[in-house]
Amino acid sequence: MELTAVLSPAEEGGYVAFNPETGTASQGESIDEALANLREATSLYLEEFPLVLTGHPLVTMFSIPAHA
Repeated sequence: MELTAVLSPAEEGGYVAFNPETGTASQGESIDEALANLREATSLYLEEFPLVLTGHPLVTMFSIPAHA
């Protein structure tokens, strides 16, 4: 099963990883650690709440003015 991971730098260092399909999140000191922790958290979530995917999500970026 392929899922999406969104990684952001954490204020205290390391990374926060988020999976939008399930709402699961985790963190780690490195990208690899954050992804491994997200993979584990998402697997545990899916054991309790199975997910039926209907396709791949579209992931994109957008901009807003800096003063907004």
